[in-house]
Amino acid sequence: MKTALVTGAGRGIGLAAAHLFLRAGLRVLGLDKDLSECDLPADARVPFDLQNLAEIPHLVKRLGDIDVLVNNAGTLYCHPHDAFPDAAALEILTVNLLAPVALIQAVAPQMRRRRSGRIVNVGSVAAFTGHPDLWYGASKAALLNVTKSYATYLGADGVLVNAVAPGPTLSHMYDRLPESRKEAVMRSVHSGRPARPEEVAQAIVWLGTDSPEYVNGTTLDVNDGSYPR
Repeated sequence: MKTALVTGAGRGIGLAAAHLFLRAGLRVLGLDKDLSECDLPADARVPFDLQNLAEIPHLVKRLGDIDVLVNNAGTLYCHPHDAFPDAAALEILTVNLLAPVALIQAVAPQMRRRRSGRIVNVGSVAAFTGHPDLWYGASKAALLNVTKSYATYLGADGVLVNAVAPGPTLSHMYDRLPESRKEAVMRSVHSGRPARPEEVAQAIVWLGTDSPEYVNGTTLDVNDGSYPR
């Protein structure tokens, strides 16, 4: 049985993806620092704070073989550009960028040995535009570049590294946005509604399980045309 490690699985997109992987017959490890809203089976819950970068290699060693890694965990603050606290910027860069890289580095050796593995990074439509949350947009843009870099580095060893770029999605993060921001992005969404977490999760699970092996280093948009204008 293959194992999927999904970060940010306490709720939202990560939790939806974890359930879909379970339904697909995979063993799931759902990682989050807050699992209070998580309804995964007890043996599927992995409490861990991704800001603890130094412990990530030890965590992966304890978890054993990982066939699918989903870097979904992320954080966002709605601070203005000219008053963004250093601590908030550091947290965003750590959780959204440094931790995914550390996890890829930790699982890559075992995947290369098996000449098999899939990694899915969860970016954002924010990666493609100037974004009101400076460090959030910057971290997601960098994560998509990391996706291409690791696809190049690991592709010859049979490891696929892809990404999804969700648009507005019903989640705790979306709930925190000011109404003016929600209204602005909704004007560019064809359906006029946010995505359901399950809709983004379906794309993640496809890339993690059934997508053709020739799909590597790509970013799949799941945003219903919601590029801010």
